[in-house]
Amino acid sequence: MPPHSATLVRTLIAAQFPQWADLPVEAVEASGTANAVYRLGDDKAVRLPRTAGSAADVATEHRWLPRLAPQLPVPVPTPLAQGEPTEDFPWSWSVCTWLEGGNPLPGDGTWAPELFAADLAEFVLALRRIDVTGAPSAYRGEPLASRDETTRKVITDLDGVIDARAATAAWDKALTVPARTGTPVWVHGDLQPGNVLVAEGRLTGVIDFACMGLADPAVDLIAAWYLLPAGAREAFRTTVEADDESWERGRGWALSIAVMELAAYRESNPLMARNAWWVLEGLLAA
Repeated sequence: MPPHSATLVRTLIAAQFPQWADLPVEAVEASGTANAVYRLGDDKAVRLPRTAGSAADVATEHRWLPRLAPQLPVPVPTPLAQGEPTEDFPWSWSVCTWLEGGNPLPGDGTWAPELFAADLAEFVLALRRIDVTGAPSAYRGEPLASRDETTRKVITDLDGVIDARAATAAWDKALTVPARTGTPVWVHGDLQPGNVLVAEGRLTGVIDFACMGLADPAVDLIAAWYLLPAGAREAFRTTVEADDESWERGRGWALSIAVMELAAYRESNPLMARNAWWVLEGLLAA
């Protein structure tokens, strides 16, 4: 992985987008694993991919976000410029609009979660209604069952760290549900704390669309466990009209993602690990 720094950002901007060369650059502290983010002036952000895979998402976001944005109920980043690879940085990168707001904290009960749940549901439903013509497959566009072998292995590896027996039982239950056979819909694919913005307890923006595309709509139901306390999940479920099978697949997606994140980040990324712990506590207590 190439190094990231404010100095590098200034060099890239000066060389490729000199009209912004005088703007201040400030690193943004974030838990994300796909991009390093820098604030550029007051109203722009620079996103430098951390991996080659993340760099491949730059063109997808530049193509699709302008088409999705007018149809969504909250702001999403507007791509402003696509940077080219250089000797200093080997991948594509991007400049987009800066969105105000902070990331929600798992378990934060100081705001009205029912209102936030309604906002999330409105966003998910709006995405589902968007025309799918020509849309790419989502990063998590595969059937849930295709993750079976890997998920079971990770649960086994985490035995003693989590209640592996309860996790396996929850995973078994999720896999008893038939796979969805309908037309896939637009999903964000990664509705986690680091990818949503809030202010005064309300959803104010959604960021990082690297996982977006067409998939089972149950993929976005992970928001129920990643972003909402137990008392607000039913309101979210009712508004998005999730039937029993969809809800169970959503639980399965949340479980699979959370155990993989806990295994990957519990020693290297405390915030991501904490999020995964919180998700698993909610899933295994249900």
